[in-house]
Amino acid sequence: MARTIAIANQKGGVGKTTTAVNLAASLAVAEQRVLLVDLDPQGNATSAYGVDKAQLPAHAYHVLVDGLPATDAIVQTELEGCDILPTNTDLVGAELELVTGIGRETRLRDALAPLADDYDLILLDCPPSLGLLTLNGLTAADGVLIPLQCEYYAMEGMSHLLRTIDLVKARLNPGLSLDGIVLTMYDKRNRLTYQVETEVVNHFGPLVWPTRIPRNVRLSESPSFGKPALLYDVAAPGTAAYLALADDLLARQPQASVSPSPSQEVFGQ
Repeated sequence: MARTIAIANQKGGVGKTTTAVNLAASLAVAEQRVLLVDLDPQGNATSAYGVDKAQLPAHAYHVLVDGLPATDAIVQTELEGCDILPTNTDLVGAELELVTGIGRETRLRDALAPLADDYDLILLDCPPSLGLLTLNGLTAADGVLIPLQCEYYAMEGMSHLLRTIDLVKARLNPGLSLDGIVLTMYDKRNRLTYQVETEVVNHFGPLVWPTRIPRNVRLSESPSFGKPALLYDVAAPGTAAYLALADDLLARQPQASVSPSPSQEVFGQ
């Protein structure tokens, strides 16, 4: 059965969608059957695979709000073994329309359940918030992967995210685990990067995955061409980093890590 991983961080600009898009591509190259679910109304993961958001006949909104079978909205990408459940700005309305809906927190979990045998891994690109869409992602997931930018502002929100994970684990999804933390936008020449890395590793230990995702122009350019970095520049350092990150993930499956308790202090907060 597929393992579902939510890629989440309520702070924007930390490389969350970049990680979702390029990790999915790297796993497909590793001969995994992968489904990428775009839960961010901005639809950046959708456009990163060259899917025209404006011309979608069906997408995540119809699955979550109207109960459309997910298979009717899934799009095959040009990368064999990698499919995407796309979205566009219509998904903004889902946050409001689901507020009074029955089973509002489990809509995504219910929609993905029939796909369990069709994929090896399902990656959820959650929006940069802790709203109802992210809650659906955490409720549907087996584990959470947190991209963390190497700066102090990025660390400040970690305690809120970890508390949310614990609440979901306690009330909605007892099997949810914190799979790990990935350091993104890593620049070894920067002293702040080193300080952040040291503090995060000292605090979380083996939950910090060994691969560091570097600042890389080619990673930033590839979405404008509608391609993951792997198809845009296979020799780029960012591409190599995400291939290594896929190896990290596969080496840890199907192991699950223990989520921190709600009382655990994060970075002194």
